[in-house]
This record gives sequence, C-alpha cells and structure tokens, in this order.
Amino acid sequence: MYYGMAHLSLRMEEVWLMPFGLLMDLWECHRQFLGLAKPKRELTIDDVIPYGI
Repeated sequence: MYYGMAHLSLRMEEVWLMPFGLLMDLWECHRQFLGLAKPKRELTIDDVIPYGI
C-alpha cells in the first residue's frame, strides 16, 4: 500500500483493485528509473522488431 501511494502516486482504490503482479511490475520499473535496480537484459528496437517488417 505504501509503495503504491507514496512512490507511484496511485490512489488507495487503484492500489487495492490492482493485481499484485502489476503493482510489483510498476515498482520494479520505478526502481529501474531511479537507478536503484538494473534490468535483467536490455533490448533495442532491432531486437524486438525483426528486419523487413
């Protein structure tokens, strides 16, 4: 509840109704944005979209 409201600027209703996995994903993105965590792997747009599409 604290992380959702204080750090992610969500309302209490949003935190309670949000699936727990989504809240953890948002928290991990927030930590990466602040530089507290590093992504497991970094992808570029060329890795995601194959050449020729």
